[in-house]
Amino acid sequence: METLHWKGNELLLLDQTALPLQERYLSCRSWQDVRRAIAVLAVRGAPAIGVAAAYAVVLAARALVQGGVADSAALLTQLHAICLDLDAARPTAVNLHWALAKMERRAAELQAENDPALIVDALEALANAICAEDITVNRRLSAYGAACLCKAGKKLHILTHCNAGALATAGIGTALGVIRALHARGLVNMVYADETRPLLQGARLTATELHADGIPVTLITDNMAAWVMRTKEIDAVIVGADRITGNGDTANKIGTYGVAILAREHRIPFYVAAPISTFDLQMETGVSIPIEERDHREVRQFQGQASAPADVAVFNPAFDVTPHEYITAIFTEAGVISEPDERQVTQFFQKKGVVL
Repeated sequence: METLHWKGNELLLLDQTALPLQERYLSCRSWQDVRRAIAVLAVRGAPAIGVAAAYAVVLAARALVQGGVADSAALLTQLHAICLDLDAARPTAVNLHWALAKMERRAAELQAENDPALIVDALEALANAICAEDITVNRRLSAYGAACLCKAGKKLHILTHCNAGALATAGIGTALGVIRALHARGLVNMVYADETRPLLQGARLTATELHADGIPVTLITDNMAAWVMRTKEIDAVIVGADRITGNGDTANKIGTYGVAILAREHRIPFYVAAPISTFDLQMETGVSIPIEERDHREVRQFQGQASAPADVAVFNPAFDVTPHEYITAIFTEAGVISEPDERQVTQFFQKKGVVL
């Protein structure tokens, strides 16, 4: 299964809302199509959202030029409004904002040429580069994570939450990328995948990915995690991330914070696998991270059937924030940040010379 595929005039997106029952692709020929796909989680996972958004900007720019926009300044003005709309589709995932900002900067660099067609071509080239970079980044951070975990010198029992795999990226995944790298070394005994309510990304996506790759996987409901940690000799928890602040606080799919608390109680190392683009160094702590709240029907219903009173009050945050104190290390494509805090994160970026 290919998460997304650019065909030059359309973006094909694997409709992840239909998995695992049906493998179908959405044909996105406008930026509005891509925005809808992002909003309804047809494409999800911070890196994949960023790549999809980059191509949405290409579709938008091309449509504007074909519609008669002949002035670069006017093109940039209209693209900015579109980028704001795209950015609002998933407010927590910082890769979305990161990719859109890169696309806008590239367009601004060429404004003086006053050649909208040139800007469109440059934006397409950049979107392709962002996609290719994500594939490379996945492999690099997965290698760092596997190198860290293989020091245990044994086959591992791993627990993961939600889906941070190939379906969440353009490549092999982040958390599941690490697991794939470990499996290639013969170091995976079993992966326990949280079901991840209310939308079951762990059941529908993670279990599907790992099972298809022949990686040993056992599906559990979210409320089984504590007992699994106690009885199944879990060696590590590995999750992805949607935003990491300057002190290492990490936003990820709702339920991750609870898993981190359980891991600490059971003295199990808790790892986050995420690309550099997931860091938001302008935010000092996780308190400032905007948390998306989704449609209440996701909780009141199960597969379209009522599972609760239609008018019962619902709280449905899509993400929670794990304080950095609970995180053993963060795996990135530039290396590992051990025991992350403000000092460690700052030193890491300074030492690596990385500029977001």
